[in-house]
Amino acid sequence: MRQICLPIPTLLWLVAGSLAPSLQAQTSADDPTDRPTAHGTVVDEAPLINGLLDEEVWGLASPIANFVQHEPFEGRPATERTEVRILYDARAVYIGAWMFDSDPSAIVVGETRRDASLQDTDALLFVFDTYLDHQNGFVFATTPAGIEHDGQVINEGRGGEDIRGAARQQAGTGGGFNLNWDGSWEVATSVDEQGWYAEFRIPFSTLRYGGGGPQTWGMNISRQVRRRNEQAFWAPIGRQYNFYRVSQAGTLDGITAPTRRTMTLTPYGLSSAHRDFVSSTETDFDAEVGGEAKLGLSSSLTLDLTVNTDFAQVEVDEQQINLDRFRLFFPEKRPFFLENAGTFAVGSPQAAELFFSRRIGIGSEGTPVPIIAGGRLTGKAGGFTLGFLNIQTDRVDGAGVPNNNYAVGRVTRELPNRSRLGAIVVSRLNTDDTDDYNLAYAVDGRMGIGEAVNFDGYAAWTETPELTGREHAWNIGGGYDTRDWSVRLSVREVGEDFNPEVGFLTRAEYRSFNARVQYNIRPPGLTWLRELRPHISFRSFYDFDGFSESRNVHVDSHIEFSNGAFFSPAFNFEHEGVKEPFEIADGVVVSPGVYDNVITGWQFNSNLSAPVSIAGELNVGGFFSGTRKGISGNVNARMGTTLAAGLRFGFDDVDLAEGSFQSVLLGLRVAYSFTPRIFLQSLVQYNNQSDDLSGNVRFGWLNTAGTGLFLVYNEVQQTGALSGTQDRAFVVKFTRQFNLLR
Repeated sequence: MRQICLPIPTLLWLVAGSLAPSLQAQTSADDPTDRPTAHGTVVDEAPLINGLLDEEVWGLASPIANFVQHEPFEGRPATERTEVRILYDARAVYIGAWMFDSDPSAIVVGETRRDASLQDTDALLFVFDTYLDHQNGFVFATTPAGIEHDGQVINEGRGGEDIRGAARQQAGTGGGFNLNWDGSWEVATSVDEQGWYAEFRIPFSTLRYGGGGPQTWGMNISRQVRRRNEQAFWAPIGRQYNFYRVSQAGTLDGITAPTRRTMTLTPYGLSSAHRDFVSSTETDFDAEVGGEAKLGLSSSLTLDLTVNTDFAQVEVDEQQINLDRFRLFFPEKRPFFLENAGTFAVGSPQAAELFFSRRIGIGSEGTPVPIIAGGRLTGKAGGFTLGFLNIQTDRVDGAGVPNNNYAVGRVTRELPNRSRLGAIVVSRLNTDDTDDYNLAYAVDGRMGIGEAVNFDGYAAWTETPELTGREHAWNIGGGYDTRDWSVRLSVREVGEDFNPEVGFLTRAEYRSFNARVQYNIRPPGLTWLRELRPHISFRSFYDFDGFSESRNVHVDSHIEFSNGAFFSPAFNFEHEGVKEPFEIADGVVVSPGVYDNVITGWQFNSNLSAPVSIAGELNVGGFFSGTRKGISGNVNARMGTTLAAGLRFGFDDVDLAEGSFQSVLLGLRVAYSFTPRIFLQSLVQYNNQSDDLSGNVRFGWLNTAGTGLFLVYNEVQQTGALSGTQDRAFVVKFTRQFNLLR
């Protein structure tokens, strides 16, 4: 009989979650009356989006001003004046922004590339909480280079304790901010002797909101002045939080949104040439057509359909070297699975996720699995956030992959004071053999108490016909955040037969205890030093017999300088209990045993806004039965706004009792942007674990929402004993979005 185990702490947490509204009323420190309010102005004639802001229509709107610093001096007036005006008509919202600057020659323009990082450049950002649920929102941003930068905020940008230092693109939807979402909108900028300027046009069809008619949205605006490493907000937020803290945003009213529905078609045509040099002597030529459709069933519910789904234009994964016995995480990058992906995020990010969309359309060994068709319904109805997904994939006989149907159902209810409750069901069914299936289901939620305290938790189960043991997982955790202190505690259990086949697990069969305490120090009078962040963290994993599989005590003190440079001298006290031998490198097998070691793990980066910058990590110390000396990092260079290059490197020299080896990982990325929508990018990678040298070259001429013309070339070379070409492919793809209800 299958065991169902719901721990008492989780039961208590779920009961407490149902009481969140009453607790909020007694303890919330946030007073909505203190939040600023802005107003939109209706116009008959839309402004021309050219970045000049010289049309009289902008004078009709009331200016939004009085920005205050978030960093470096919280609460002080911004050092540079910013004014924003908002207009709208029946089709779109228009934003005009004046970023005045006392020294325009010092403006940091940044890269001319869609979704480029905003941390290292001057920038202007907007977040719109269109449902006014104080937890989720859409982000639209630009830089003086006029790039389109957008994404979706999920649960106020909160990820999990398992995502430590992951880049936003690598963190996936579990990171709390989905940068990989691409909306259909436009922006233009200009620069002169008084500063820089931006004009946005954001169609109502790109946004999702509760219904047609008068709107009240949550809104915040941020301006970054990079030479001072300054960030200023329109609606002030405590520096312990970031821009995605939409519960502390201001409000935007005066806008009347249309009730009309939207319908877009995005067909594609593709031609490819591919040769597998290992198993074939001929080149295969192919041509395909397919596409997607988006139907706005209402202003808040959207149905997405896909047929013969293709992702040829997506950049290849960045390679990783595994020096442990657990699974590696690779983020989702495929466009169809990215929109509203945070709706389906349940579990511990990158550790125990109930739904992980890379399980659909990608085999266990990275083999492409054809997606025949599918659909997704997302949005809000009756005060609930809803998400339903159904995908049918084709069989791949050579890889042993059957016809599979994947289905997900998700419902969430947002509660006051950053609280929520939800449930999810995930299934995989072999449509040729109904005895071959897998089910996963869970309840989850969050409870906020005041502004500083929150609790998170979930309880999950799976059903797999051949498994009858512990098929459960649960997690309960809490956090406390003030300007000076940050405290995290969590407990997790994953049963030995917990098997989310459409999810992700780094490891199975364990109990985990995690704790972290950090104190933030801002020394007065030191203009060159921004903040000291001494902290200590504890992380442990035990099996159900009490055997300690992993334990880490991390002692660190982040040192952040005023220009954004960073240094972190850390020491790690590691314990590893290996129950079964595993091959860590070719011919080197780590023996069962208990290993205790001390490791230095120092991280650093220079001023990342400089034309040349470096970020890296140094690891030296004990490692299983021996020692490890490792260094990894990135060297980045920019020439103006168009050319950017980055060298990613990793080197480990490992000397164990069972044998010695070296691991090498290199990646060279070069990107040239002719305009913000025309680019040429290349990524060349080498990994000595697999002896692979791979290259990916992509040319893109974008239209809107990530559509356009793409030319993609991929090649894999073997550099070891079996040197030579392994695989080569060239793809030409054109995709275009048609709006059928203008």
